[in-house]
Amino acid sequence: MKNIFYLLFFVLVLCIFSSAVFADEKHDALKFFNKYVSAANSYDPSIINMYSPNAKIIRQVVKPNGELVDIETDTDTYIKQLKLGQATARLKRYKNTYTNVVPYKLENGYKITSLRQPSGEKYKLKSYMVIEKQPNGKWLIVEEMMQTKVQAFLKYAKN
Repeated sequence: MKNIFYLLFFVLVLCIFSSAVFADEKHDALKFFNKYVSAANSYDPSIINMYSPNAKIIRQVVKPNGELVDIETDTDTYIKQLKLGQATARLKRYKNTYTNVVPYKLENGYKITSLRQPSGEKYKLKSYMVIEKQPNGKWLIVEEMMQTKVQAFLKYAKN
């Protein structure tokens, strides 16, 4: 009987400890997301260091008829486009507001879904990012998807 009590106590402590670890990790993942939003909205060049060198970047173009077209690019190309776009965005004071931010635990990190509202627009678009904690403790974006109504991205679509 005494052994069963010790076993149950051990299991209870283990459950409490593991849930605290997951809660801290979830908090860290959301903190990373908020840091990303802040960096993006302030045109901070450090944002490029938030991406894995081999991240999967998807822009999902919402065509006027509602059709969705996925445009995939590699991290290097995306970073070049990001740097070019930051200058124009800064002049226009372009920012994104994110709502309905929900983190989902994955095997190796978190998928954070949200609705993104571009400045000056009334509509909201779906977005998500998959982030993983690296062996050195740093979080990196390994996959990102953002919907956009900017039709110019269609020129990068593979036919």
